Amino acid sequence: MTAPVLGKLEWQPVAAVPELLAAPTRDAVGDLPAYAVAIDPELADTAAFCAEYDVPMAASANCVIVLGKRGGESSYAAVLVLADDRADVNGVIRKHLGVRKISFAAQDDAVASTGMEYGGITPIGLPAEWPVLVDEAVVQAGPVVIGSGIRASKMLIDGAELAKLPSATVLALAQR
Repeated sequence: MTAPVLGKLEWQPVAAVPELLAAPTRDAVGDLPAYAVAIDPELADTAAFCAEYDVPMAASANCVIVLGKRGGESSYAAVLVLADDRADVNGVIRKHLGVRKISFAAQDDAVASTGMEYGGITPIGLPAEWPVLVDEAVVQAGPVVIGSGIRASKMLIDGAELAKLPSATVLALAQR
């Protein structure tokens, strides 16, 4: 497997660098054709990462955790959109999840519920019952940079592979 080239980074197959993945991500990645790279954790936020490592924003995807509520019931979901897009949380996502109210999950709740670090949350390794909503532009983007579950690294995977995650649904989620 030849390591891909993206930005000023030396990507390695995830199997060769399991320490660069959070435990839930490491347990779930299986044989997905993904790569990882160590980064400065102070540069984990997308804009800083892309600027420092010369990665286009359109080749980076952000995963956010949302919390929906309806009739006294609460449920989490993950939403994945390209870094230069905004997720339509109160429209498409709320309606798809069938919830009355929706918001971004509180940072402490997202970290505790995922077992991942804030700023590194990824759709790979989330609780099995959580829906993973993937924007169609992510699926069509080719190689995209996503979190690894920790702030000190990133993963690179073809966006089409994210559509194959067990609880993934591909939708038009972004406001452009």
